[in-house]
Amino acid sequence: MTWWTAAVTGLLVLLSLTSVSVCRGRAMDRVVGLQLIGVLATLTAIVLAVATGRSLVLDVALVLAVLTLIGGLAYARFLERWL
Repeated sequence: MTWWTAAVTGLLVLLSLTSVSVCRGRAMDRVVGLQLIGVLATLTAIVLAVATGRSLVLDVALVLAVLTLIGGLAYARFLERWL
């Protein structure tokens, strides 16, 4: 096992734990969890890009980071109606 594999495995464990908390939490906790999942997914893509040497995965990570921000704002706006 290389350091890159260990890093990706650790990030995926954190990603799965955060996913469970998003499914079971309150509404505002879900917004925070959504943002954290986006950050962890972006970090996982960056680590994979550096480990494999593919620059295309870095582009995917950049798009994922931007879409996570927009998705979090849209979800918070959607929840604003009921809170």
